[in-house]
Amino acid sequence: MNAPLWHTQEMAAAMHGRLHGAVPDAITGLSIDSRTIQPGDAFLAILGEQFDGHDFVAAAAKGGAALHVVSKARHGEFEGLGLPLLVVDDVLRALERLAVAARARSQAGIVAVTGSVGKTTTKEALRQALAACGTVHASVASFNNHWGVPLSLARLPQEARFAVFEIGMNHPGEIRPLVKFVRPQVAIVTLIAPVHLGFFRDVEEIATAKAEIFEGLEPGGTAVLNIDDAHFVQLENLAEAAGVERVLTFGESEAAQVRLLSFESTGEGSRMVADVAGAHHEIALQTSGRHIAQNLLAVLGAVQLLGADVGAAARALGAWRAVKGRGLSTRVALAGGPLTLLDESYNANPASMKAALAVLGGTAPGSGGRRIAVLGDMRELGDHAPALHAALAEPIAAAKVDLVHLAGPDMKALASVLPAQTCRWHENAAALNASLLPTLRAGDVVMVKASNSIGFRKVVEAIEALAIGPDTHDRPSETAR
Repeated sequence: MNAPLWHTQEMAAAMHGRLHGAVPDAITGLSIDSRTIQPGDAFLAILGEQFDGHDFVAAAAKGGAALHVVSKARHGEFEGLGLPLLVVDDVLRALERLAVAARARSQAGIVAVTGSVGKTTTKEALRQALAACGTVHASVASFNNHWGVPLSLARLPQEARFAVFEIGMNHPGEIRPLVKFVRPQVAIVTLIAPVHLGFFRDVEEIATAKAEIFEGLEPGGTAVLNIDDAHFVQLENLAEAAGVERVLTFGESEAAQVRLLSFESTGEGSRMVADVAGAHHEIALQTSGRHIAQNLLAVLGAVQLLGADVGAAARALGAWRAVKGRGLSTRVALAGGPLTLLDESYNANPASMKAALAVLGGTAPGSGGRRIAVLGDMRELGDHAPALHAALAEPIAAAKVDLVHLAGPDMKALASVLPAQTCRWHENAAALNASLLPTLRAGDVVMVKASNSIGFRKVVEAIEALAIGPDTHDRPSETAR
């Protein structure tokens, strides 16, 4: 059995709950999804926007849950089942209290990451880098919202030396309460870009919302800011207004305290050299894209601020890889040879689209192959959507893309400014698949990217299903997010 995460009595006290039934002495994990329950976990029956976790308590018990956290309002449904219960007033509020208790008992060096793009990339790279220096806990996937942050924090093992949390938002005021749970010593803002612009007046208002992360910094903590960001001065001023006494800058500018000295693509990846406190660190990356180097500068700066070994962290980053939907590059074996699939299907915004297209442009097709961009709508851009979609024509041209397949109503704006002979627009992912798949051939480089709700995961899976042999393999490439 895994080491205990929480002793049950301690957990009940923190959550202000009452125990019922034959409860275990301790639990080894926390889950809000009955499908992912591991034996020894506590299942938290959270009421969500689409589902009520109480409806899945029986499934969690069948999956091996050792404890079931339920609300007073519904606990009577389960008392007769003989299940071990922890009854609380409200499960999400109780989870927040457990998160506060986890932070109070932890001695870890803690980093919080936000920004319009690059959050998950930076968080995962920090996980990789800090693991070379001690035990690391980090939020999984993109658990960065009102339930994801408390859950990730409540899962923080007491013995962890480092912890990394991603904090997101799509409305003003969402970061403020979350960062006050996390209370980081280091707060990174990766980059400000026109993301979720449908919920804000302008990009300056987005920067102000992201700057809420400074309000939760521990006394003496440091804000890590991109000096190349057009909104750097605004962020620096907001950090000062929040009482932050130290700002560490990263970027390519000569004024950057953590500076990119060089970057080059190597075909299978890239190589960068960074200056950190006067020491030069070379990193051979398994990823492509200059924007990745910017994210890694922030990582190295955070490692330094936490007092960890920057050299060991830099070496560890050489093994860091992208994941499905976030830049993973896969060779798919066809009859005449492989095609290269760049999987960016998880999400999209104007900045990450531009970065992904640059990676496509830097990836050479094989003999007889073409560069193909498969793009879907970028959501939450409001009235700015037509102009921002049409503006992708410029990076498409710069990447020397041979063929563009588009899907979604917003992508009509881009289709209207691209040459008809090289562009195909489709209503949805299914129609796109029917048009695209029969045309693919050996040597093609295909980049797939859209907002997650567009359903381009199915496009990626359909391309992967074309493989005729077992020699398909992955190599990473990541774009800003």
